[in-house]
Amino acid sequence: MRSRPLIAALLSLWLAQAVAAPDPFEGDPYQSHPWVDMRKEFLGANARTVFDARVQVRGPAFAEDPMNVPITVSVKDLPGVDRIVVLVDRNPIRKVLEYQPMSALPSVSFRFKLEQASPVRAAARTKDGVWHVGGTLVDSTGGGCTVSGATRKDGSWTQTLGLVSARVFDATPIPGAADTGPTGSGSRLRLKVMHPMDTGLVGGIPAFYVNRLSVRDAKDAELLRLQTFEPVSENPVFSFDFPTKPAGVLRIVGTDNNGNRIDAQLE
Repeated sequence: MRSRPLIAALLSLWLAQAVAAPDPFEGDPYQSHPWVDMRKEFLGANARTVFDARVQVRGPAFAEDPMNVPITVSVKDLPGVDRIVVLVDRNPIRKVLEYQPMSALPSVSFRFKLEQASPVRAAARTKDGVWHVGGTLVDSTGGGCTVSGATRKDGSWTQTLGLVSARVFDATPIPGAADTGPTGSGSRLRLKVMHPMDTGLVGGIPAFYVNRLSVRDAKDAELLRLQTFEPVSENPVFSFDFPTKPAGVLRIVGTDNNGNRIDAQLE
């Protein structure tokens, strides 16, 4: 039978080891096993990351349509944001988009495909190189990444590929209309690009998706830059906020991963 002093010593040693043991989730509020590897792969192995409530990610608690899950990312009271990366822990393709606001505000709304219930995260990098991470948990029946879209099924995508529709809304909401503009001063640009956005995870259909978009003003100055990946929904719709209304003609340019060009003007 072990003596009490020995038992006490062993207990003290165990407690010391438990206290000293590193957190395998690195403080992740969702305690998601993929997070640590995701952080290293997409944000940098040596990058500093902090979980920050100022990075807000809004989405449905349950995604009724896993091929069109609405997400809004907005960064509040965090100056110097130069890049936002959106990641989904349990998607087969985890990186959804990368956004550089430039002259726009650090906010973006879009829809994406969700394969199974997962944390959806946004990491906002400030000019000091620190990544500030926020997120939300979205439940779903899943399967959004492994099903072809409607225009792929009926073949209509060939008639509309690369067409762009866009509109700038004033900040003042239209009576009776929902979500017509950002809160406060400024404006919102909403644009839609016709594209099948194939993930490459459906048999016989290779990956085919818009990979770059840029919004430029009348002087060809770049206002924002967006890099998109396979999980973005078919015929994607994006919303961006600006502190003031962009003047003059806006030009929307981009490419897909097959080299098709996107080029449209918004008067």
